[in-house]
Amino acid sequence: MPAPRRSPTRAPHRREILLAGGALGLGALLTACGGDSDTSTTGKDGKGQKGGKAWSFKDDRGKTVTTDEHPRNIVAFVSTAAALHDYGIECKGIFGPSKPVDGKPSPQAGDLDLDKLTDLGHAWGQFSIEKYAALQPDLLISNMFPPPNLWFIPEESRKKIASLAPTVGINGARVSLREPLKRYTELAASLGADLESEKVRAAKARFQKAERTLRKAAEANRGLKVMATTGDAENMYVAVPDSYCDLHYFKDLGIEFVEGKKSDEWGFWEFLSWENADKYHADLIMIDNRTTALPPEELAKKPTWAQLPAVKAGQTVPWSMEERYSYAGYAPVIERLAAAVEKSKRLKR
Repeated sequence: MPAPRRSPTRAPHRREILLAGGALGLGALLTACGGDSDTSTTGKDGKGQKGGKAWSFKDDRGKTVTTDEHPRNIVAFVSTAAALHDYGIECKGIFGPSKPVDGKPSPQAGDLDLDKLTDLGHAWGQFSIEKYAALQPDLLISNMFPPPNLWFIPEESRKKIASLAPTVGINGARVSLREPLKRYTELAASLGADLESEKVRAAKARFQKAERTLRKAAEANRGLKVMATTGDAENMYVAVPDSYCDLHYFKDLGIEFVEGKKSDEWGFWEFLSWENADKYHADLIMIDNRTTALPPEELAKKPTWAQLPAVKAGQTVPWSMEERYSYAGYAPVIERLAAAVEKSKRLKR
């Protein structure tokens, strides 16, 4: 069943957000911002302040983005802003899901102090051009799933948004997690981050330790089948692991995934009706934790979901589909998955 095309004049259905969301990659719903002048990188001597040397950065669209002065007023997708914050680079405005989830901070916002940021719109299709212009932006940064489309930039506003400031896109699809982690480190350094700071070094050390722990857990529990999923009222969606940078990376560390079959040209999901939710056997299920996905309490109301062996055994773990691409962001994610793998058992179908 092909994913529906969204009219710019119609509010998106939950399913459309899911399929286009985060790393889901329905690029047809989005269009990349910016013209040929896109740029984003700045030397360490800028120390995050506007002025001084010109700044340039080659992004994952292959565009060299340049500005006459070091960017100061940066606007970014929420998880992008959170990643930069982990390196000491602060944004002025954000867009994308940042509201609390069940009374808890949004998992996509990381350690951001949202009260200090201008919210340009947290729901799909929302982006206040008026607020954006008022910030006098020097640079806009977002993820891409896959290139060249900038995530959460409304198609109907893309040209106007691109006219106000250069844009940078970092790819998060069909590569290993190591790639966006590397690219955000490079981007942060160009914007003035101190990669030798105690905070940054500690975060990377924790990440590397978590990586070793997950590799060890996967080796000790070889044969454990893991399935990454999301869901809406009509369907359950099984991820195609190689399309997602985190799942791709977890496979490299030894995790054995259920391999969803591509259901559309974008190739991120296999769409299953709830009647067919038991098509695959999994010993551990990763559940999309974004606000656009059905939460576990709603999934539990689906009879076929409730009867899945992993669900019955309590062998599920949140899937941070739009985690920020920083070592500080992913270290606890890997630790959580490693703990789930360690305690999970191989189940009978």
